[in-house]
Amino acid sequence: MNGPGAGERLALRDLLRLRAAAHGLELGARRLALSAQAGGYRSAWRGRGLEFDEARPYQPGDDVRSIDWRVTARRGRVHTKVFREERERPVLLMSDLHPGMYFGSRVQFKSVLAGRMTALMGWAAVRAGDRVGGLVRGAAGHREVSPMAREQGLLRLLRHMEDLQPTAPGAPRPGGMDPALARLARLARPGSLVAVFSDFLELGGAGERHLAALARHNDVILCLVHDRLEAAPPPPGAYELGDGSQRLRLNTGRPGVAEAWRDRFEAHRARVRGLCRRYRLHFMQADTHQAPLDALRHGLARHAGEAA
Repeated sequence: MNGPGAGERLALRDLLRLRAAAHGLELGARRLALSAQAGGYRSAWRGRGLEFDEARPYQPGDDVRSIDWRVTARRGRVHTKVFREERERPVLLMSDLHPGMYFGSRVQFKSVLAGRMTALMGWAAVRAGDRVGGLVRGAAGHREVSPMAREQGLLRLLRHMEDLQPTAPGAPRPGGMDPALARLARLARPGSLVAVFSDFLELGGAGERHLAALARHNDVILCLVHDRLEAAPPPPGAYELGDGSQRLRLNTGRPGVAEAWRDRFEAHRARVRGLCRRYRLHFMQADTHQAPLDALRHGLARHAGEAA
Protein backbone atom coordinates (compact mmCIF):
# COMPACT_ATOMS: atom_id res chain seq x y z
CA MET A 1 0.00 0.00 0.00
CA ASN A 2 1.21 3.46 -0.89
CA GLY A 3 -0.19 5.33 2.08
CA PRO A 4 -3.40 5.84 4.06
CA GLY A 5 -6.40 4.82 2.01
CA ALA A 6 -4.27 3.37 -0.81
CA GLY A 7 -6.23 0.14 -0.67
CA GLU A 8 -9.57 1.94 -0.83
CA ARG A 9 -9.09 4.36 -3.72
CA LEU A 10 -7.67 4.26 -7.23
CA ALA A 11 -5.36 7.21 -7.83
CA LEU A 12 -4.15 8.04 -11.33
CA ARG A 13 -0.60 8.66 -10.08
CA ASP A 14 -0.47 5.13 -8.64
CA LEU A 15 -1.82 3.58 -11.83
CA LEU A 16 0.85 5.43 -13.82
CA ARG A 17 3.58 4.08 -11.52
CA LEU A 18 2.54 0.54 -12.40
CA ARG A 19 4.15 0.98 -15.82
CA ALA A 20 7.52 -0.01 -14.38
CA ALA A 21 6.03 -2.95 -12.48
CA ALA A 22 4.58 -4.36 -15.71
CA HIS A 23 8.04 -4.71 -17.25
CA GLY A 24 8.52 -8.35 -18.23
CA LEU A 25 4.84 -9.22 -17.86
CA GLU A 26 3.98 -11.57 -20.74
CA LEU A 27 0.40 -11.49 -22.00
CA GLY A 28 0.74 -14.76 -23.90
CA ALA A 29 -2.75 -15.14 -25.33
CA ARG A 30 -1.78 -17.69 -27.98
CA ARG A 31 0.60 -15.37 -29.75
CA LEU A 32 3.63 -16.55 -31.71
CA ALA A 33 6.75 -14.37 -31.47
CA LEU A 34 8.29 -13.17 -34.74
CA SER A 35 10.69 -10.42 -33.69
CA ALA A 36 11.48 -7.99 -30.90
CA GLN A 37 9.96 -5.08 -32.80
CA ALA A 38 6.68 -3.56 -31.66
CA GLY A 39 3.78 -5.46 -33.15
CA GLY A 40 6.07 -8.14 -34.53
CA TYR A 41 4.08 -11.29 -33.85
CA ARG A 42 1.27 -13.35 -35.24
CA SER A 43 -1.96 -12.72 -33.39
CA ALA A 44 -4.96 -15.03 -33.14
CA TRP A 45 -6.90 -13.37 -35.93
CA ARG A 46 -10.13 -15.28 -36.40
CA GLY A 47 -10.55 -14.99 -40.13
CA ARG A 48 -9.08 -15.89 -43.53
CA GLY A 49 -5.36 -15.41 -42.99
CA LEU A 50 -2.08 -16.74 -44.29
CA GLU A 51 -1.25 -19.54 -41.87
CA PHE A 52 -3.57 -22.40 -40.88
CA ASP A 53 -3.83 -22.76 -37.12
CA GLU A 54 -6.47 -25.33 -36.19
CA ALA A 55 -9.86 -26.81 -37.01
CA ARG A 56 -12.59 -26.32 -34.43
CA PRO A 57 -16.38 -26.92 -34.29
CA TYR A 58 -18.36 -24.52 -36.45
CA GLN A 59 -20.02 -21.63 -34.56
CA PRO A 60 -22.79 -19.33 -35.79
CA GLY A 61 -21.23 -16.38 -37.58
CA ASP A 62 -18.21 -18.30 -38.94
CA ASP A 63 -17.44 -17.89 -42.64
CA VAL A 64 -18.85 -20.94 -44.45
CA ARG A 65 -15.96 -20.69 -46.92
CA SER A 66 -13.65 -21.76 -44.08
CA ILE A 67 -15.42 -25.08 -43.39
CA ASP A 68 -12.92 -27.94 -43.22
CA TRP A 69 -14.78 -30.66 -45.09
CA ARG A 70 -12.21 -33.38 -44.41
CA VAL A 71 -12.37 -32.91 -40.63
CA THR A 72 -16.16 -32.54 -40.86
CA ALA A 73 -16.47 -35.89 -42.65
CA ARG A 74 -14.07 -37.61 -40.27
CA ARG A 75 -15.68 -36.37 -37.05
CA GLY A 76 -19.29 -36.23 -38.16
CA ARG A 77 -19.67 -32.63 -37.03
CA VAL A 78 -19.11 -29.42 -38.99
CA HIS A 79 -15.66 -27.94 -38.33
CA THR A 80 -14.18 -24.70 -39.58
CA LYS A 81 -10.57 -23.69 -40.22
CA VAL A 82 -8.94 -21.02 -38.05
CA PHE A 83 -6.04 -19.05 -39.47
CA ARG A 84 -3.31 -16.84 -38.05
CA GLU A 85 -1.91 -13.90 -39.91
CA GLU A 86 0.66 -11.27 -39.03
CA ARG A 87 -1.34 -8.33 -37.76
CA GLU A 88 -1.31 -5.77 -34.98
CA ARG A 89 -3.54 -6.93 -32.16
CA PRO A 90 -6.08 -4.77 -30.33
CA VAL A 91 -6.29 -5.33 -26.56
CA LEU A 92 -9.60 -4.46 -24.91
CA LEU A 93 -9.79 -4.20 -21.12
CA MET A 94 -12.98 -3.90 -19.08
CA SER A 95 -12.80 -2.78 -15.45
CA ASP A 96 -16.11 -3.34 -13.68
CA LEU A 97 -16.27 -0.86 -10.79
CA HIS A 98 -19.89 -1.10 -9.68
CA PRO A 99 -20.67 -0.20 -6.01
CA GLY A 100 -20.56 -3.85 -4.96
CA MET A 101 -16.83 -3.79 -5.74
CA TYR A 102 -16.36 -1.26 -2.91
CA PHE A 103 -15.49 -4.00 -0.45
CA GLY A 104 -12.41 -5.55 1.06
CA SER A 105 -11.68 -7.13 4.43
CA ARG A 106 -7.91 -6.55 4.27
CA VAL A 107 -5.20 -5.02 2.06
CA GLN A 108 -7.40 -3.52 -0.70
CA PHE A 109 -10.94 -3.22 -2.02
CA LYS A 110 -12.08 -5.35 -4.94
CA SER A 111 -12.41 -2.18 -7.04
CA VAL A 112 -8.78 -1.28 -6.37
CA LEU A 113 -7.52 -4.77 -7.21
CA ALA A 114 -9.52 -4.81 -10.46
CA GLY A 115 -8.23 -1.37 -11.43
CA ARG A 116 -4.62 -2.19 -10.68
CA MET A 117 -4.73 -5.45 -12.62
CA THR A 118 -6.34 -3.63 -15.54
CA ALA A 119 -3.55 -1.04 -15.49
CA LEU A 120 -0.79 -3.66 -15.30
CA MET A 121 -2.21 -5.60 -18.23
CA GLY A 122 -2.61 -2.37 -20.18
CA TRP A 123 1.00 -1.33 -19.61
CA ALA A 124 2.20 -4.79 -20.67
CA ALA A 125 0.16 -4.47 -23.88
CA VAL A 126 1.57 -1.00 -24.57
CA ARG A 127 5.10 -2.33 -24.13
CA ALA A 128 4.35 -5.15 -26.59
CA GLY A 129 3.20 -2.64 -29.21
CA ASP A 130 -0.51 -3.50 -28.99
CA ARG A 131 -3.29 -0.96 -29.42
CA VAL A 132 -5.16 -0.62 -26.12
CA GLY A 133 -8.77 0.36 -25.49
CA GLY A 134 -11.74 -0.92 -23.58
CA LEU A 135 -14.42 0.09 -21.16
CA VAL A 136 -14.81 1.21 -17.56
CA ARG A 137 -18.12 0.68 -15.79
CA GLY A 138 -19.29 2.43 -12.64
CA ALA A 139 -22.48 3.41 -10.85
CA ALA A 140 -22.85 6.46 -13.09
CA GLY A 141 -22.68 4.41 -16.30
CA HIS A 142 -19.76 3.41 -18.47
CA ARG A 143 -17.15 5.03 -20.68
CA GLU A 144 -15.52 3.31 -23.62
CA VAL A 145 -12.26 3.88 -25.43
CA SER A 146 -11.48 2.64 -28.94
CA PRO A 147 -8.08 0.89 -29.21
CA MET A 148 -5.28 3.39 -29.73
CA ALA A 149 -1.57 3.07 -30.38
CA ARG A 150 1.09 3.67 -27.77
CA GLU A 151 -0.29 4.74 -24.41
CA GLN A 152 -3.10 7.01 -25.61
CA GLY A 153 -5.95 4.57 -25.14
CA LEU A 154 -4.66 3.22 -21.85
CA LEU A 155 -4.26 6.69 -20.33
CA ARG A 156 -7.90 7.42 -21.10
CA LEU A 157 -8.95 4.17 -19.43
CA LEU A 158 -6.90 4.99 -16.33
CA ARG A 159 -8.53 8.41 -16.01
CA HIS A 160 -11.98 6.85 -16.41
CA MET A 161 -11.19 4.34 -13.65
CA GLU A 162 -10.26 7.15 -11.28
CA ASP A 163 -13.44 9.06 -12.16
CA LEU A 164 -15.92 6.14 -12.11
CA GLN A 165 -14.63 4.13 -9.16
CA PRO A 166 -17.18 3.49 -6.39
CA THR A 167 -17.16 5.74 -3.34
CA ALA A 168 -19.70 3.81 -1.26
CA PRO A 169 -20.90 0.21 -1.10
CA GLY A 170 -24.10 -0.98 -2.71
CA ALA A 171 -26.08 -4.17 -3.26
CA PRO A 172 -25.46 -5.98 -6.60
CA ARG A 173 -28.05 -5.50 -9.35
CA PRO A 174 -28.53 -8.72 -11.34
CA GLY A 175 -27.94 -7.99 -15.02
CA GLY A 176 -26.41 -4.60 -14.27
CA MET A 177 -23.22 -5.27 -16.24
CA ASP A 178 -24.99 -6.66 -19.31
CA PRO A 179 -25.32 -3.36 -21.26
CA ALA A 180 -21.62 -2.66 -20.81
CA LEU A 181 -20.75 -6.13 -22.12
CA ALA A 182 -22.97 -5.44 -25.14
CA ARG A 183 -20.93 -2.31 -25.86
CA LEU A 184 -17.68 -4.23 -25.35
CA ALA A 185 -18.82 -6.85 -27.90
CA ARG A 186 -19.51 -4.09 -30.43
CA LEU A 187 -16.17 -2.44 -29.73
CA ALA A 188 -14.13 -5.60 -30.31
CA ARG A 189 -12.78 -6.49 -33.73
CA PRO A 190 -11.89 -10.09 -34.70
CA GLY A 191 -8.51 -11.08 -33.35
CA SER A 192 -8.65 -8.94 -30.22
CA LEU A 193 -7.47 -9.94 -26.78
CA VAL A 194 -10.29 -9.10 -24.35
CA ALA A 195 -9.96 -9.16 -20.55
CA VAL A 196 -12.76 -8.47 -18.07
CA PHE A 197 -11.97 -7.77 -14.41
CA SER A 198 -15.08 -8.10 -12.23
CA ASP A 199 -16.74 -10.00 -9.40
CA PHE A 200 -19.46 -10.93 -11.95
CA LEU A 201 -22.17 -10.56 -9.31
CA GLU A 202 -24.09 -8.35 -11.76
CA LEU A 203 -23.73 -10.70 -14.73
CA GLY A 204 -27.09 -11.65 -16.25
CA GLY A 205 -28.23 -13.94 -19.03
CA ALA A 206 -27.84 -11.26 -21.70
CA GLY A 207 -24.28 -10.63 -20.52
CA GLU A 208 -23.46 -14.31 -20.93
CA ARG A 209 -24.66 -14.15 -24.54
CA HIS A 210 -22.49 -11.09 -25.19
CA LEU A 211 -19.46 -12.93 -23.80
CA ALA A 212 -20.26 -15.90 -26.03
CA ALA A 213 -20.37 -13.56 -29.04
CA LEU A 214 -17.01 -12.06 -28.05
CA ALA A 215 -15.43 -15.51 -27.77
CA ARG A 216 -16.29 -16.52 -31.34
CA HIS A 217 -13.55 -14.41 -32.88
CA ASN A 218 -11.39 -13.22 -29.97
CA ASP A 219 -9.29 -14.46 -27.08
CA VAL A 220 -11.30 -13.65 -23.94
CA ILE A 221 -10.09 -13.71 -20.33
CA LEU A 222 -12.46 -13.44 -17.36
CA CYS A 223 -10.84 -12.54 -14.05
CA LEU A 224 -13.05 -13.21 -11.03
CA VAL A 225 -12.12 -10.65 -8.36
CA HIS A 226 -13.22 -11.51 -4.83
CA ASP A 227 -12.44 -11.07 -1.15
CA ARG A 228 -11.57 -13.97 1.12
CA LEU A 229 -14.42 -13.02 3.41
CA GLU A 230 -16.79 -13.70 0.52
CA ALA A 231 -15.35 -17.18 0.04
CA ALA A 232 -15.35 -18.23 3.72
CA PRO A 233 -16.97 -16.80 6.84
CA PRO A 234 -15.05 -15.42 9.83
CA PRO A 235 -14.49 -17.67 12.84
CA PRO A 236 -17.63 -18.74 14.75
CA GLY A 237 -19.13 -15.80 16.60
CA ALA A 238 -21.65 -12.96 16.46
CA TYR A 239 -20.94 -10.16 13.98
CA GLU A 240 -22.64 -6.97 12.91
CA LEU A 241 -22.49 -6.26 9.19
CA GLY A 242 -23.53 -3.25 7.13
CA ASP A 243 -23.36 -1.71 3.66
CA GLY A 244 -23.77 1.91 4.61
CA SER A 245 -27.57 1.93 4.44
CA GLN A 246 -28.56 -1.05 6.57
CA ARG A 247 -27.05 -3.30 9.23
CA LEU A 248 -27.66 -6.89 10.25
CA ARG A 249 -26.41 -9.30 12.86
CA LEU A 250 -24.95 -12.65 11.89
CA ASN A 251 -23.93 -15.56 14.06
CA THR A 252 -21.48 -17.75 12.12
CA GLY A 253 -21.48 -20.27 14.94
CA ARG A 254 -25.03 -21.38 14.20
CA PRO A 255 -25.37 -24.80 12.51
CA GLY A 256 -25.28 -24.61 8.72
CA VAL A 257 -24.29 -20.93 8.46
CA ALA A 258 -20.64 -21.54 7.51
CA GLU A 259 -21.57 -24.26 5.01
CA ALA A 260 -24.22 -22.09 3.35
CA TRP A 261 -21.74 -19.20 3.21
CA ARG A 262 -19.12 -21.30 1.40
CA ASP A 263 -21.67 -23.00 -0.85
CA ARG A 264 -22.99 -19.67 -2.06
CA PHE A 265 -19.55 -18.50 -3.14
CA GLU A 266 -18.63 -21.83 -4.71
CA ALA A 267 -21.87 -21.81 -6.71
CA HIS A 268 -21.03 -18.36 -8.03
CA ARG A 269 -17.47 -19.33 -8.92
CA ALA A 270 -18.73 -22.52 -10.58
CA ARG A 271 -21.11 -20.45 -12.69
CA VAL A 272 -18.26 -18.26 -13.98
CA ARG A 273 -16.00 -21.29 -14.53
CA GLY A 274 -18.79 -23.10 -16.36
CA LEU A 275 -19.33 -20.11 -18.59
CA CYS A 276 -15.63 -20.14 -19.47
CA ARG A 277 -15.64 -23.85 -20.28
CA ARG A 278 -18.79 -23.57 -22.37
CA TYR A 279 -17.54 -20.76 -24.60
CA ARG A 280 -13.78 -21.41 -24.47
CA LEU A 281 -12.96 -18.38 -22.36
CA HIS A 282 -9.96 -18.34 -20.06
CA PHE A 283 -10.74 -18.24 -16.33
CA MET A 284 -8.58 -16.39 -13.81
CA GLN A 285 -9.24 -15.37 -10.24
CA ALA A 286 -7.68 -12.96 -7.76
CA ASP A 287 -8.48 -12.14 -4.17
CA THR A 288 -7.90 -8.85 -2.37
CA HIS A 289 -5.11 -10.31 -0.22
CA GLN A 290 -2.94 -10.86 -3.32
CA ALA A 291 -0.51 -8.44 -4.90
CA PRO A 292 -2.03 -7.45 -8.29
CA LEU A 293 1.15 -8.26 -10.21
CA ASP A 294 1.46 -11.72 -8.64
CA ALA A 295 -2.18 -12.53 -9.33
CA LEU A 296 -1.87 -11.42 -12.95
CA ARG A 297 1.38 -13.27 -13.57
CA HIS A 298 -0.08 -16.48 -12.20
CA GLY A 299 -3.27 -16.19 -14.21
CA LEU A 300 -1.56 -15.29 -17.48
CA ALA A 301 1.03 -18.06 -17.05
CA ARG A 302 -1.84 -20.56 -16.80
CA HIS A 303 -3.45 -18.99 -19.88
CA ALA A 304 -0.23 -19.31 -21.90
CA GLY A 305 0.18 -22.92 -20.78
CA GLU A 306 -3.35 -23.86 -21.77
CA ALA A 307 -2.98 -22.16 -25.14
CA ALA A 308 0.34 -23.78 -26.01
